[in-house]
Amino acid sequence: MAAFGLRGREEGTHEHESGTHEHTENDTKVPSPVAVRSSAGVPVSGHVIGAESAPVPRAVITLISLGGRQVGRMAAHSDGAYAVDAPGAGSYVLIASAEGYQPQASTVVVGDEPVSYDILLSGTSGLVGTVRSADDRTPVAGAMVVAADVRGDVLAAGPTDADGTFGFAELVPGQLTLAVTAAGYRPIALPVEIAAQGVTGTELELSPGLHVRGLVQAAGRPLNDARVTLIDTAGNVVATATTGEDGGYAFTDLDGGEYTVTAAGYPPKATHLTVHGSGVESHDIELSHPGD
Repeated sequence: MAAFGLRGREEGTHEHESGTHEHTENDTKVPSPVAVRSSAGVPVSGHVIGAESAPVPRAVITLISLGGRQVGRMAAHSDGAYAVDAPGAGSYVLIASAEGYQPQASTVVVGDEPVSYDILLSGTSGLVGTVRSADDRTPVAGAMVVAADVRGDVLAAGPTDADGTFGFAELVPGQLTLAVTAAGYRPIALPVEIAAQGVTGTELELSPGLHVRGLVQAAGRPLNDARVTLIDTAGNVVATATTGEDGGYAFTDLDGGEYTVTAAGYPPKATHLTVHGSGVESHDIELSHPGD
């Protein structure tokens, strides 16, 4: 009986030790929550949104240290959600980029707790168009198209192709001004509203510039250096020209309508002169047009 009781105590002791050993293994397999966050880092999460709070799927999110080292990177989900882990407390730069949007860089300060940060991306848009002649609607090749913002800063510029088309990418949505010039045509400047996303299309018409040419003569001979003035029906001076040695003048890039042309030589000039009783006096006179 004594032997049986001893054996029972030994078995019970063995079972107790075995149970204690298994409990220790389970504690090792399930780390505490603090251990998980210290190994994975501090989460930085949020949503990437665009115009009208619409989610921006597949936006690329990159987290870098202030020293420029990449510490996290992912693509946003279909609902715009993202989550990257900062390796520890400190300041980081969060970069978001997506096709059709302007990239955004933000500074985030990470402490011991998870950081929630939503990213707003502004869309970029494109502009395409065609420049045509107002007379016969034919394309105008080689026309220079300039896009400027409301402050007058040039955003893009380039010539039209052989079919009169042009295109600008990566434009900020909003109003801009298009200025178009081409040889033989009147220049134009028109406002254009760029859509928040996508490509905006436009058509521009240039009116051919009219030309006036002629000769100024006096006593049947060409009059050199005569001043020719072009005046519209309202009495405004549209342009001025000076004749050459052949007496010719020209005005270009004119709108259709009625004009008055005036021509004049040098205006008279009066100077004071005293002649003495002997010798030959010299007195030069220089004539010039007003404003010269």
